[in-house]
Amino acid sequence: MAETKNDFSKGSVIGNILKLALPMTLAQLINVLYNIIDRIYIGRIPEHATLALTGIGLCLPIISMVIAFANLFGMGGAPLCSIERGRGNDGEAEKIMGNSFVLLLLFGLLLTALGLIFKRPMLYLFGASDMTYPYANQYISIYLLGSVFVMIGLGMNSFINSQGFGTIGMMTVLLGAIFNIILDPVFIFMLGMGVQGAALATILSQFFSALWIVRFLTGKKAILRLKISCFRLQTERVKRIVALGMSGFTMAITNSLVQIMYNSSLQHYGGDLYVGIMTVINSVREVISMPVSGITNSCQPVIGFNYGAGEYKRVKKAIKFVSIVAILYTTAMWGLVHGFPEFFIRIFNKEPELIRAGVPSLRIYYFGFFFMSLQFAGQSIFVGLGKAKRAVFFSIFRKVVIVIPLILFIPQILGNGTAGVLMAEPVSNLVGGSACFITMLVTVWPELSEKRKEK
Repeated sequence: MAETKNDFSKGSVIGNILKLALPMTLAQLINVLYNIIDRIYIGRIPEHATLALTGIGLCLPIISMVIAFANLFGMGGAPLCSIERGRGNDGEAEKIMGNSFVLLLLFGLLLTALGLIFKRPMLYLFGASDMTYPYANQYISIYLLGSVFVMIGLGMNSFINSQGFGTIGMMTVLLGAIFNIILDPVFIFMLGMGVQGAALATILSQFFSALWIVRFLTGKKAILRLKISCFRLQTERVKRIVALGMSGFTMAITNSLVQIMYNSSLQHYGGDLYVGIMTVINSVREVISMPVSGITNSCQPVIGFNYGAGEYKRVKKAIKFVSIVAILYTTAMWGLVHGFPEFFIRIFNKEPELIRAGVPSLRIYYFGFFFMSLQFAGQSIFVGLGKAKRAVFFSIFRKVVIVIPLILFIPQILGNGTAGVLMAEPVSNLVGGSACFITMLVTVWPELSEKRKEK
C-alpha cells in the first residue's frame, strides 16, 4: 500500500531526517551551481570581468523574486502534503500538489511578462550604473524567458522530497547542474556570448530539471501523482497553500529587498567596486548556507508527518537534533570565512582591488554567523508544524524591521560608509535569530508536551 511507504512515524527520527538530509543537502548545494558557476565563469572573462560580475549581481533581487513565488507554492504545498499523507488522506494531498503546479505555471508566465516590461527601471533602482546596466540587462532578459522552468523546477521538487524521495530530488538538481556546467563554457567562451550565454545555459538547464520532475510525478514510482483531474483550483485549498508558503515567500522577497538596499547603499558609499564585492558576498553565502538550509528543510517532512500522526515525542526529538546540528555547522563556517576570506573571494574574482577591499568586508558581514542558524531552525520548525504566521513574522522582523533600517542608519551614525552598511547583517542575525528561536521554544515545546499528555 502507498501509505506504508516512507512512513516517518516509524524507525529512528534522526535516521529519517538524515535519510532526507543527505540527498537534499547535496541537491541544494548542486542547485547553487546554477548561479554560482555562472559567476565563476563571468568573473574570468578576459575584459571587464568585474563589471560583468557586478551586472549579474544586480539581477539577484529579480531572481530572488522568481524564487519567492516558487517558494510560495512549492514550500506552501509540500508540507501540507506531508501532513495530509500522515493522516492517510492521499486524495487531498494530490489535489494540493495539482493546485500548486497550476499556480507555479500561471505565476511563472506573469513574472516573465512583468519582468521584461519593468527591467530597466528596476535595475537602476537596484544600484546599476551606466557601466554595469548593459551586462545586467543582457543576463536578466534571457533569464526571465525561462522563469516558468525555474518555478516548476524549484517548486515541484519540494513535492518529490516531501514524499521521501530525497535521492530522486537530488537527481533532479544534479541533472540541471550538469547541463549548466557543460553549457556555460560553450556559450560564454566558445560562442562568445558572454553574460547572455550564462543566462541561456541556466534556463536550458532548468528546463531539463522541470521536465524530469514532471515525468517522475506523473509516473508509477511516485506515491502522490500529478494528475490533470487535480488541476482545478479550489479557493480554500489555494488559501492553505499560500498561507503556509508565505514563510518561504517572505524570506525570498525580503532577501530581494535587502539585496536592493545593500546594492544601492554600497553604490552610494563605495561605487561599482562594492556592488561587485556584495555579489561575491552573496555567492559565498549561497554556498555556505546550503548545508544548514538542507538539514532544516529536510526536517520539515519528518516533523509534519509525525505531527499529523500525533507522534509528538518524535517531533521534539527532531527539533533538538536539527537545532544542534545547525548551530555547530554555522559556527564552523564562521571560523573558516573569518580565517580564510581571500580564498573564498578568489573563487569568483582575482582582481587585486576587489580582493583588497573584499577581505575586511567579508569579515564584517559574516561576524557571528552562527546566530543565523537560529533563524533557519526556528522558521523551518514553524513551517513543518504548519504554523505559517509565526514563520512569516520572524522573516519580516529580521530583514525588514532590523536589517533595512540598520543599512540606512549605521553609516550615518558612525560615519563609516561601506563598513557601516555591512555591519547591519551580523546585528540582525543576533537580534532576529535569537528572537525567532526563543519564541519557538517558548511556544512550541509546551504545546507538544500538553498534546502528548492528552494523547
